[in-house]
Amino acid sequence: MIDADGFFGEKVAEKYDIPNDPQFDPAVVARTADVLADLAGRGGRALEFAIGTGRVAVPLAERGVEVHGIDMSRAMLARLRPKPGAERIGATVGDFTTTRVDGEFDLVYLVFNTIMNVTTQQGQVAAFRNAAAHLRPGGRFLVEVMIPELRKLPPGQTAVPFTVTPTTLGFDTYEPATQAMASVHVVDGEISRIPFRYVWPAELDLMAQLAGMELEHRWESWSRAPFRDESESHISTWIRPTM
Repeated sequence: MIDADGFFGEKVAEKYDIPNDPQFDPAVVARTADVLADLAGRGGRALEFAIGTGRVAVPLAERGVEVHGIDMSRAMLARLRPKPGAERIGATVGDFTTTRVDGEFDLVYLVFNTIMNVTTQQGQVAAFRNAAAHLRPGGRFLVEVMIPELRKLPPGQTAVPFTVTPTTLGFDTYEPATQAMASVHVVDGEISRIPFRYVWPAELDLMAQLAGMELEHRWESWSRAPFRDESESHISTWIRPTM
């Protein structure tokens, strides 16, 4: 069921920081924050789209970056505020595709597949334009997102499982004609479904171009390993030109 905070309401927020994904491993979070801090520059300003509980924003602020965030879920933001160091982080309730905050930023970032939570192409383009509008000349927009697993689909099937245990089943469904996607979770007999819109790297590059930005980096992981044909995800940065 969707509540006032969308798919990330109280029920999700209360369990969100419980490690259930490699992305929540402290070493991965630290590496993520290190890369973002390097891109923002010490003393720089960073804006996180979908800041949530501050999983990334808090360690980034600890590295000397001034961090602000936008999130539409009040329940997620309520989990951010009591965390040590969160008092240094500004948070605005709103939709990151349209909500504006004051000032210019050295870095705007959107991690953990969240660009796919925007379920229309028009909305994803708006997210890029909003990011560009917040950047100083020479500033960067970073997106971390998976590569759609269409090659894993046997002929005639539309679902790819990612978790199968005695108590939990998780699978992604794909509609190639529309790029609609859904992540379905069955936990102890309870079913939840979150819709997404999957997007390819080349399409993101075009969205960046429409927003007046140019591709700068594309890595397959936070270790900055080169992006390859077999990469399962990518971290890309686009830069707002200085001229």
